[in-house]
This record gives sequence, structure tokens and C-alpha cells, in this order.
Amino acid sequence: VQLQASGGGLVQPGGSLRLSCAASGSIFSINTMGWYRQAPGKQRELVATITSGDSTKYLDSVKGRFTISRDNAKNTVYLQMNSLKFEDTAIYYCNVDIGPLSVDYWGQGTLVTVSS
Repeated sequence: VQLQASGGGLVQPGGSLRLSCAASGSIFSINTMGWYRQAPGKQRELVATITSGDSTKYLDSVKGRFTISRDNAKNTVYLQMNSLKFEDTAIYYCNVDIGPLSVDYWGQGTLVTVSS
């Protein structure tokens, strides 16, 4: 299984970006899909997750600004990020767990830089 993340870039404060992460390969079924981020000098943190039943969970600091969604037909998870702040600058990683054994897979990371 491979995950291909895209959509990162440089954006001004208050701007928006949409991240995508597509899973490919031998996929039996995808359970939870999510996005994590790691800022320089900090630990990786959970940003948002979405279950196979479309239940979502968000980091408190992104609630109301970020929206996670998934397209099961495309094995893809999205993260719409609005009203971006300096502190959202980080490498964003997608994560999926697949199959009855919930095996974890990680994408390669995509850099989001919020700067004026």
C-alpha cells in the first residue's frame, strides 16, 4: 500500500489550502483516515481523523477552520484548511489504517508554510 499526499505550499495568514492523500495498492478496506502534523522542534500531533462511518475528530486549535473528508471510491482523504495561521506551519502527514488487522500506513508528508 502506498500513500501519495499533495496540496501543500506557501500561503499567507488567513489563506486556504486543500491537502489530498490517495491510497493505492492492495487495499482490502480502509478504516480510519487521518492527518497529523509536525512543526519544527515539536512532536507529531493529530490534526483530524475520519472513520469509515464518517465520524470526525479534530485538534482543538483547528476546529472550525479545518475540515476532513474522504472519498471511498478513490481511497482518498482530504483536509480543507481555511483561515490558516502562522502556527499551522508544519509538515502534514496522512495516515490510514487498513483491513481487519488495522495495519497503519503513512504518507510521505507535505509541507505547509504560512507566512506573510
